Amino acid sequence: ILLEEALGLLPEVEIDIQTPCGHFNGCQIPGVEQLCAISIMRAADCMLGALRNIFPAVAVGKILIQRDEATATPQLMYTKLPSQLSHRHVLLLDPMLATGGSCIAAIKVLIEQGAAEDRIIFISVLSCNDGLNAVHAAYPRVRIVTGAVDPILNEKKYIVPGLGDFGDRYFGTE
Repeated sequence: ILLEEALGLLPEVEIDIQTPCGHFNGCQIPGVEQLCAISIMRAADCMLGALRNIFPAVAVGKILIQRDEATATPQLMYTKLPSQLSHRHVLLLDPMLATGGSCIAAIKVLIEQGAAEDRIIFISVLSCNDGLNAVHAAYPRVRIVTGAVDPILNEKKYIVPGLGDFGDRYFGTE
């Protein structure tokens, strides 16, 4: 459902279609050649599978950012991105938005590689006000789609009440 909401934010182009029963004025969103999905590894890989069910041929990129547990700051470890980001709408996937640090670091990488800020849509399952505010302050033209917003972060910078470690829970490595 979150992915469908995000796809609804893509620009539409009016098209005329001739059906067997008559003429229809419709619209379409950009094709897969104008889209890419970037997952912040590893937790977002579950979201990537759902997106590929909708767009099997979508170009995929990966960004690995690990959080330093002592400082709660993001550490960029790995990137592999599709070509021509400047010509694509980017669906950036990460199920949790806590402090915003990983999201901000990922957006920075995308922009450095040519993505336009206003063509990035960040999609998360659960967010916190702190993270939403931080991302908006750093990149106000990035649009965010989230399933829920929890109110606070605890002293370890985990979302409260939250879900725990999404990746560990999803992949059974808790």
